[in-house]
This record gives sequence, structure tokens and C-alpha cells, in this order.
Amino acid sequence: MNRDHGRDRETPRRRAVLDVLRSADAPLGVNDVAESVGVHPNTVRFHLEALVTQGAVERTQETSSGPGRPRTVYAPHRGMNRGGKRGYQLLARILLSQLASTETDAEPAAIEAGRAWGQHLMPPAPPFHTVTEREAIDRLTELLADLGFDPQADGDPDKAPDRIRLRHCPFLELAEEYGQIVCPLHLGLMKGALAQLSAPVEASRLQPFAEPDVCIAYLAPARAA
Repeated sequence: MNRDHGRDRETPRRRAVLDVLRSADAPLGVNDVAESVGVHPNTVRFHLEALVTQGAVERTQETSSGPGRPRTVYAPHRGMNRGGKRGYQLLARILLSQLASTETDAEPAAIEAGRAWGQHLMPPAPPFHTVTEREAIDRLTELLADLGFDPQADGDPDKAPDRIRLRHCPFLELAEEYGQIVCPLHLGLMKGALAQLSAPVEASRLQPFAEPDVCIAYLAPARAA
């Protein structure tokens, strides 16, 4: 059993400790908090240290006004509580719906956005190194795997692959709703990654849901710039 798991879980008592600190006008010591919550100081100390570990509370030393060791005091971390739910999918849906409603043809913009990020995410080749077609496809497949696409290079076994099967979409619900933006963005991502390598191959097109559970990215010799 992972003993640290319980320290990361917010309990009613830990919430009470945090609420006392947030309502105080100045940092409080362990005994101050224990008196307000009505529990033993050792219990409060345990929860305070867990909150410090989580980043919700800051521990400092009070300025000493006389002999003796300065008192340790606690105050809530300035900023939004980092616990709680996130709504990134809703945020993505809001932005995609805005783009879809205002752009007469959002596909080129999506491809260019994907291209820029593909170049950013793909580490460049070493100086004076010429990337082969096979190496470029291997590097692209590794990147797509890291991003959650579960890729599988496919084609003639005696040649470099001419397509990549994407067996998982990390943005599936968004792609189903806004495929006219999300799918071109994925194509642009692959285009940018291969361009970053100055690869002799490029992602020519992406066929969404070519099979019930697979999208297919097609590869072709890169065109001369």
C-alpha cells in the first residue's frame, strides 16, 4: 500500500486546517491552528506538513523578538488552489467552436498551427547528419507514440513504409465533433515534424477513420522546396 497516497487526499479535517489559515490575518503556529480546529497539535502538524508538501501552504520562521528559537508559522500559498477538477476539454471545445464559426476555411490555419508545433516537438537532427527516409519515419512514429496516437508504420516490407496507421486518437471526442479542424491539425503536426528533420519524405494526407478504429496518414517523397 502506498502510504503517501493518503497524504495527498484532501480530508474534511485537512480542509478545516486550510480554512483556518485562509481566514487568519497573519501566519499561524501549530498551536494556534489546533485551538481553532479543536484537535491535538500533533494532528494539526501532520496535516500542515501534508499541505506544505502539496504546495497549498508555506512554512516560514517568525521573526524572533527575543531569546529562543523562532516559532514556525504557516500561511496559505498565494494563488489559486491547485486541487480540484480541470476542464481542458471544455476549453478546447470553446476554442475550436470559435475557430469553426469565424474561419471560412479553417483547414489551412489548422495545418499551419500543427506544422509549427510539429517542428517544435521534433528534436532536430545533429549537424551534418542527413536523415534517411527510414530514419525520418521511425522518428515520426516515435513522436506520434509519445503523443498517444498508438502508431504503426505500414507498407511494403521491402521498402520504407508509405503510411502510418493511427490506432488511437488522444483527441477523439474533439475530432468527432470538429474533425475539419482537429484532423488537419494532426496532418500539420506530422508535416512540421518531418520538415524539422529536413526529411526526404512528407505526410501527404490524412484519412480520418479509414477503418472503424484507425486513421491513416499517407507518406510521399518530399517535394523540392
